[in-house]
Amino acid sequence: MLLVDGMVLYHGSYVAVEAPDLRKCRPHKDFGRGFYVTASHEQAVRFTRTATMKAIRRGTIPANTHTGYVSSFVFHLPDSLKIHEFPNADADWLRCVVAHRRQGQFPQDAEKWCNFDIIAGKIANDNTNMVITVFMSGGYGAVESSKACETALGFLMPERLKNQACFRTESALSALAFAGSEKISWQS
Repeated sequence: MLLVDGMVLYHGSYVAVEAPDLRKCRPHKDFGRGFYVTASHEQAVRFTRTATMKAIRRGTIPANTHTGYVSSFVFHLPDSLKIHEFPNADADWLRCVVAHRRQGQFPQDAEKWCNFDIIAGKIANDNTNMVITVFMSGGYGAVESSKACETALGFLMPERLKNQACFRTESALSALAFAGSEKISWQS
């Protein structure tokens, strides 16, 4: 996903989001705390169900909820933002994801990424969580080893992963203009 001025980005949730609020964003996500969007409408639609199920488990919404929302935003690229895009799911991408998911792991990498307004790259989705969990626990060898990294990346099949972007700062959020929300319904 190369972020391009004027592109439409989507966010799937259990509620419509007109004005993203970083205080509501959870820590320990792939690229850190931030507002996550994707250029894939299909991916955002799939995420509405995931987000809704998580909100039901937290008790945020009623258990019989079968709807979510895809909110769309137009991205206006200002020159002042610090943006890093991972073109591929490679060892650098994997260390970034692990550094954000597990505090204290790859501290040099965590420090390297903390100054970016936006980080974009492949999404480590529910299908890849098991591989990343095994990698973080040392199941493929020492986490810092290139062999463990290569093994995990081989299992991830990165060419099948969709893209995401994490808007991590207020400056980054100001580059998003709300374009509308659509209600998504499904049967359980």
